[in-house]
Amino acid sequence: MTDALEKILGYSYKNKQLLKQALTHSSVSSDVDKNYERLEFLGDRVLGLTIAALLYKIFPHEPEGSLSQRHTALVCKETVAMIAQRLQLDKFMIVANEEIRDNENVLCDVCEAVIGSIYEDADCDKAIEFVQEHWKELIDKNVAPPKDAKTLLQEVAHAKGYGAPVYQLESREGSEHEPMFHISVSLKGLAPEVGSGKNKKLAEQEAASKMLKKLEKV
Repeated sequence: MTDALEKILGYSYKNKQLLKQALTHSSVSSDVDKNYERLEFLGDRVLGLTIAALLYKIFPHEPEGSLSQRHTALVCKETVAMIAQRLQLDKFMIVANEEIRDNENVLCDVCEAVIGSIYEDADCDKAIEFVQEHWKELIDKNVAPPKDAKTLLQEVAHAKGYGAPVYQLESREGSEHEPMFHISVSLKGLAPEVGSGKNKKLAEQEAASKMLKKLEKV
């Protein structure tokens, strides 16, 4: 199994146990040394830093706001899950329930765990090379930075007469190192939508994205 996946990933592991761990969902093992959760924590940080450094070099004259919009689009769960599917990680994941293979959040986490496993198996340079290789097609020098969901919601809400979106922290879970924020966004006359994320910014973006989908139906 690992040999076939290594060919797809374009990386050969010295310690193949790390790859197995990166593919193992907590439904199979709750042991933090046997499932992907710690590696996902590491890979998430490597991915974010690598993409930030790439954008900084590729777009030397763009302001911080535009770089942030590009960064958000490239590291969001939808994008990372898409990369995971391209790499066929859904087929190689070790899960207790087959339905988990289609879960976008899990696909994103496993992809980040693979990045973390490469970092642990080799070094930071190899992990950076992996990210550069598999994300390069998504970075287009000639395309304007995408509008993030919060910016787009503000524009759409104003155009439709709903006023400014109001964000509110509903709850926070988890530890200091692995928090999960739940934030709602409200518009006048509409029921609020709640988004979740590892930080407040991500939670707000998800909430805004859900509200945008609601506005499409209004």
